[in-house]
Amino acid sequence: MDPMQKMWASFVAIGLMALSAFIITFARSKTRGIIRVVLSLIAFVTLFVAMLLGIISIL
Repeated sequence: MDPMQKMWASFVAIGLMALSAFIITFARSKTRGIIRVVLSLIAFVTLFVAMLLGIISIL
C-alpha cells in the first residue's frame, strides 16, 4: 500500500470514528428500545471498521 492510500485510509478511519461517536451519542440520548440497540450496534461496527483502517494505515 503506497503512502497516499494510507493517508486516505486514515482519513476514512477518522471520519468513521466521528460518525460512530455521533451515532452512539444520539442513540443514548434520544432513543429507546430496539432502535437504541440497533443504533448502538451500527456504531460499534463502524468503530471496529475504523480501528481496522487505522491499523492498516499504520502498517
